[in-house]
Amino acid sequence: MRILRDAVDPDRGSETLIRDIYTRWFGADLSARDLFPPDMAKQRTVFGHALCWLCDELIAQRAEEPVSFLAQLGRDHRKYGVTQQHYATLQDALLVTLRAHLADKWDRRLNEAVNDVVELVVGVMSGAADAETSPPFCDGTVLEHLRPTRDVSIIRLKMDHPLHYLPGQYVPVQVPQWPRRWRYLSPSIPADPAGYVEFHVRSVPGGMVSTAIVGEARPGDRWRLSNPHGAMHIDRDDGDVLMVAGSTGLAPLRALIMDLTKFGENPRVHLFFGARYPCELYDLRTLWEIASTNPWLSVTPVSEHRTDPPWAADFPEVTPPRGLHVRQTGTLTDIVTRYGSWSDRQILLCGRPAMVQATKAALIAKGTPAERIRHDPLAN
Repeated sequence: MRILRDAVDPDRGSETLIRDIYTRWFGADLSARDLFPPDMAKQRTVFGHALCWLCDELIAQRAEEPVSFLAQLGRDHRKYGVTQQHYATLQDALLVTLRAHLADKWDRRLNEAVNDVVELVVGVMSGAADAETSPPFCDGTVLEHLRPTRDVSIIRLKMDHPLHYLPGQYVPVQVPQWPRRWRYLSPSIPADPAGYVEFHVRSVPGGMVSTAIVGEARPGDRWRLSNPHGAMHIDRDDGDVLMVAGSTGLAPLRALIMDLTKFGENPRVHLFFGARYPCELYDLRTLWEIASTNPWLSVTPVSEHRTDPPWAADFPEVTPPRGLHVRQTGTLTDIVTRYGSWSDRQILLCGRPAMVQATKAALIAKGTPAERIRHDPLAN
């Protein structure tokens, strides 16, 4: 198993092996190539890391999480159009390619290990996909595209069928500008029985999908959404809440706040909402409207710069209305930890990975128990 693990590890030079697996698979099954985007570099790296992690877990004799992960992966891959035939041809490509690359080390024990891992991957994924009865995706139409600031868009859609998700979760999204490139976005409102959904999208430098959404999304566009992921939530019986949102990281936290408004009593919630410039605090009015009728919610706007850049004149005024805390200047990490450890709170962080990592580390250094801090996987 360790030989197999080292062979598929991208950090140990598995690029040729992983490329050959895909080449053999696509050569034997032409329809499999259509499941993937033209540029396969990132896909190959992700696949190598996943196989490497799987081997590490099995070496440590931990099977529960890998099986759960593979089952979820199988259910998710239905949205790509993966069939049982694709799994069969993938299994053949994996076995033949691994044996060819490991020929100088091949013996009975390695043969058993390779077969066991390949059968686990293909068997669990195909079995979970075959057993799932829910639709693999749902389509919807863009109704409105708002540009509250230079690199942020608010996209509102009407789905053909209601999309079921929990507040705080994120969903895979495919846009017409980039077919077969799915990206995770967090709805900013709780699930709506009529099928309405709202997303907040920030254009990321080098991000093809986010840049296309902010620059090109139009009413009438047809988007495709798949099944939700994530476990970001508030336990209403577990004390007060601290939320830290950077830019469009506000979206899932706003959905959680809006969901709380349907209850008569709630824990206290203090939200720090941050951006680089004051003008990029794009959703302060909505937060003010919620806080004005829900005394359990407090909102502190935070900007890294005290004044706006010249381009801010092209976008609506976002000065905090009376009733919100006075805007503070600095990084979210510094401003939040200035108040102490918040160790008595449920803590939810959402935004750029660097901000989440820095704020989490700073809170732990202040004495916050790590188990009180929640955030989505940073690879999102």
